[in-house]
Amino acid sequence: MNIRCIAIDDEPLAVKKIAGYIQKVPFLELVAECRNAAEAMTIMDSTDVQLLFIDINMPDISGMEFVKSLTNKPYVVFTTAYSEYAVEGFQVDAVDYLLKPITFTNFLKAANKVKNLIELTANNQKESVRTSANHLFVKSDYKLIRIELADIKYIESQHEYIKIHLVNSAPVMTQVSLKSIEEQLPPNRFMRVHRSYIVHLAKVSVIERNRIVFDGKVYIPVSEQYKEKFQEYIDGNFV
Repeated sequence: MNIRCIAIDDEPLAVKKIAGYIQKVPFLELVAECRNAAEAMTIMDSTDVQLLFIDINMPDISGMEFVKSLTNKPYVVFTTAYSEYAVEGFQVDAVDYLLKPITFTNFLKAANKVKNLIELTANNQKESVRTSANHLFVKSDYKLIRIELADIKYIESQHEYIKIHLVNSAPVMTQVSLKSIEEQLPPNRFMRVHRSYIVHLAKVSVIERNRIVFDGKVYIPVSEQYKEKFQEYIDGNFV
């Protein structure tokens, strides 16, 4: 398991230190080093990020305000030189709060907390979705619903939930991560094309300006992270 991380701090030495710590931990993967929230948002718009190590005191928008603004929040570990922010940090569901100067020992403890939470969540979510060769069962509104794989158009991430969009019926919501259901779907039929979307390849019929169009009105972007793999599918299946 690799946990994809961003280090965010306006101080060059501080962000380099966190980035260095990330690279020393086998189960962490450094996606980017960012000097402000705007840089981080640009990365997160196109890349699946699971964990932020983010400073609180930054110009323009603080780390706290940035985290509060996110719709699909990754796991968060705040880093700061000021202990008075600790309570507020935990109020926005931060996993941990590291006080500068940050030792590698304390950093590793925080990283392990995140790892344990991800593993626990993944185990719980597997109970919410059961797949077979041609259908899946999902828990939704206290009911167990059978969904034929052939009826799925695309799957959309919505914070802690996913919305499964279907051909001839209303979407179905269930509390599971996009990554968890991605791991259970047949990869020859379904493909992740964005941090927030999985598409049913057989239902892809219109592609416009690097976007997949469903029903003439839903535009799903293909992000840089998944563009090459999706292009390989297009090259192999479209004339």
